[in-house]
Amino acid sequence: MAVVVLATLAGPGLAAGETRSTAEAAFDQGLDAYRAGKHDAAIAALSEVLETGSEKDRFFARFYLARMFSDDSGPSTDHGRAYELFEQVIRSAGDDPDDRRRGPFISKSLIALAGYLRTGLPMAGVKPDVDRANDYLQDAASLYNDKDAQFELAKVQLTAEAASAENRLGMHYLSVLANEGHPGAQAYLANLYWRGRFVPQDSVRALALGRIAVENAPPQERVWIEDSYQNIFCGASPGVRKQAEGIITIWRTVFPRPVVSPEEFAAAARMPVTERFCKGGEIVDLGVVAKQPSFGGAIGTPAPAFVPPGSATFQGGGAGFGIIGAGVRK
Repeated sequence: MAVVVLATLAGPGLAAGETRSTAEAAFDQGLDAYRAGKHDAAIAALSEVLETGSEKDRFFARFYLARMFSDDSGPSTDHGRAYELFEQVIRSAGDDPDDRRRGPFISKSLIALAGYLRTGLPMAGVKPDVDRANDYLQDAASLYNDKDAQFELAKVQLTAEAASAENRLGMHYLSVLANEGHPGAQAYLANLYWRGRFVPQDSVRALALGRIAVENAPPQERVWIEDSYQNIFCGASPGVRKQAEGIITIWRTVFPRPVVSPEEFAAAARMPVTERFCKGGEIVDLGVVAKQPSFGGAIGTPAPAFVPPGSATFQGGGAGFGIIGAGVRK
C-alpha cells in the first residue's frame, strides 16, 4: 500500500464566537488519543461522534477510525470495518475536487481502497478488481495531486506485464517524485538502479538515493525502505560507499524533506531504534535520520500538478540526478 505522508490533520473548525458541541469535544478527545497512540480511547470517542455529530464531524471521524482499523501494527485491526469506513468517506465527499479541506482525506481514502481492491478482501466480500483500483489511484493522483497515489501508479506501470510505453511513463513519474523528495519513490528507484532494472545499473547512485530515502522515511514505511537499503549497503563495495558519501552530502541539501504530521512525528518518537547488520556482522549505516518535523497546513499537502504524459525522460536537479535520455530497459 502506498506510502502515506500526512501534514497537520485538523478536524471541524469553529467560527468566531462559537462554542464546541459535545460531539466536537468528543472529536477533539478522539484525535488527541489517536495522536498519542491510544487507539482504544480514540475509537471510543470517535465512535460517539458517528452517533451524535454533524455531517462534517462524521466525515472526519470516519477517516480516523478507518486509519486505525486498517493499521496492522495497531491493537484494533479490522480491515472489513476499515474498508466500509473508507467507502463512506468517499461517498460522503461530494463531487467537488476543489474542496481543499476534505480533498486530501478523500485522496488517502481512495488510495486505501485501491490497496484493498488490488488483492481483494474476503472478510468484507470484496473481490479483486484491479481496474477499479487503478481508477481510484488515478482519481487521487490527478484530481487531488496526491504524491502517494502517483507513486502507486508508477509502480503499476513498472510491472513486467505493463507495455513498454507504460514502463517509460512509470519511470518518468518515479523520477519526478524522487526529485520532489518522496522517500518511497527514492527507495524504489534506488532498487532499480541497484538491479539495473529499467535503467542502467548504477551502484553509487543506488546507495546514495537509498540513504536519502532512509533518512526521511515516514514511520509506517520505514521497515521496507530500510530493508531495501540494507540489501544495497551490504552488497556495495568500500569504493562504492566512499563515492556515494559525497553525493549524499549534496543531495541532503538539494532534495526537499517530506511534509509530515504531528501524528507521524509522535509515532516516530515511539518507535524503538533498531540497528541493522550485514551477514558478516557489519553495522548498516543508516545515516542521519531526520528528527525535526516539517509540518504543513493540511492533510496530505497537495503535490505539484500531476505531470501529464510526455517525454520518457526527466532531467532533474540534485547534482545531476534524473533519468536523462536513458530510455527504459526491461
